[in-house]
Amino acid sequence: MSSSSAASQPSSTGKPERMDPILRNALRYTVSPREYQLLHQYLLSRAPAVKKRALPPRRYDAVARGSDDYNAAAVRASLRLAVLTFSGLKAWEFISTKLIARRSPNRPSPRIPVWKSPNVRLTCSLSLILLFHRLLRRFFTRLRESLLAQGAKPFRRRNPRVSRSLTSRIAPAIGSSFAGFFLAVYPGDQLRITVAIYVFTRALEFLYNYLEEQGYFGNTPAWFGSWLLMPVACGQLLHAFVFDRDCFPASYGNFIMDNSPEYIQKRPVDYPKNLPWPKTYDIVDSLARVSSMRWPPFTSPILFPAMEHLPKSLGAVSPITSPAHPAIKNLSCALLHPNDPSCMRTYLSYWVQAFPKIARFFTIFFTALSVTRYKAFLDSPVSAINKLAKSILRMSIFISGAIGTSWGSICLFQHIFPRNFLPTQRWFVGGFLGGMWAFLERKNGRSNFLYSARMSIDSLWKVGVKKGWWRGIKNGDVILFTLSLATVNVLYEMSPKSINSGVARKGLGVMRGEGWVDRAALPRSGKDKASEEDE
Repeated sequence: MSSSSAASQPSSTGKPERMDPILRNALRYTVSPREYQLLHQYLLSRAPAVKKRALPPRRYDAVARGSDDYNAAAVRASLRLAVLTFSGLKAWEFISTKLIARRSPNRPSPRIPVWKSPNVRLTCSLSLILLFHRLLRRFFTRLRESLLAQGAKPFRRRNPRVSRSLTSRIAPAIGSSFAGFFLAVYPGDQLRITVAIYVFTRALEFLYNYLEEQGYFGNTPAWFGSWLLMPVACGQLLHAFVFDRDCFPASYGNFIMDNSPEYIQKRPVDYPKNLPWPKTYDIVDSLARVSSMRWPPFTSPILFPAMEHLPKSLGAVSPITSPAHPAIKNLSCALLHPNDPSCMRTYLSYWVQAFPKIARFFTIFFTALSVTRYKAFLDSPVSAINKLAKSILRMSIFISGAIGTSWGSICLFQHIFPRNFLPTQRWFVGGFLGGMWAFLERKNGRSNFLYSARMSIDSLWKVGVKKGWWRGIKNGDVILFTLSLATVNVLYEMSPKSINSGVARKGLGVMRGEGWVDRAALPRSGKDKASEEDE
């Protein structure tokens, strides 16, 4: 039954009920039949003036289902994503503005046109990706079915390569991924780069899962795993933190500085207020200059007051090094722990001070996350609390060890390495040693390791562009996002279980127009088997 005939059917009273075509299509592209039924039940039926002109739910269902509803459903999903995204962004903007207004004086923000608003462009970008992902998938699916039909045999014979490409099982998955180019609607700032790197790392993770499922990593040792990403990531991040802080994530650096007692000297309480004291990052900049000077020895001004104990470029940290213990031999040690000449004792003191603070942080964090698993606590409270305590302990030791070892390794290298041996590269080695603590969290910390790897990739790319190691490509993040999306789509088509996240699998189901379903949990249909036989 066509939409026009359904709309002009006579009602139960014998009079034909007609509906304006524009209004009918507007409703069809915004409200599904089930939603219209609820809308009619709770709103339209209670307004007499509207009830007379509104279609009954059964008639609306006939109108909606009488025509092709796939495109309408795609538009509905896109519009709802747009409304949800824009509402969330405006809510976050309102909350953050109110919080910032309390801490800092109000600054008039420049007014920009609506079409240049980041919130509007992000909303359009995400909704267009969803819309065209569905439309392109259906287009390539129908094209594949047409080329596989018996009538298209002459075309397949004349164009074998094109036919093999378009009739491949993964052709719709790759074709629908071209929707990723709509990420370019959003301006190229840090958020777009972060999204591209996130999808890229997830695609690599799913590809590894697929290869492991195929048996390519069957003989790997027991210690092999994603935790090996952490030493490399920590090494690169620590080096960038010291030498290229403009290419380093600020939140990462603030967390390190807040949890580095004994190594980052804060202003003493009784220090005169009229005298300057180096800021936190002034200390780090001075350490970078010390390493560039190939780790000079320390000349104590207490023992040799007439001698110049600091180069002019390090004058900002003089308040820290001037009263340093005379037994300290290295300038870096005088800057990191001026009150104690023992590097080992300083390292142990760090653990005494840092571990309780970090443990309290992760106790609050993991306890808040465990609220969603309250059923496990009700079923077996002792086992659940024991598991929670182990997670808190492992994570606290891991983070404390990573930060402390990264700082302490600088003192260690002063004792075992010559001054000219890896003067600046030893920061990478120190971060690498700190990242080895990830071994404790190797079974449950994959998400944390991947997060650090994403931060490292972003930092490394910016460092390379800054130093001229490589040149950036215009809209390169959009290209990377599209290729990564194609990889994820292909893997989801070939082996849904390689996508080791139920939320990700259901999200891909929504993007494909299949709904909030998990293909990995569904039995294989005959259509899927037939498509494999076609291959």
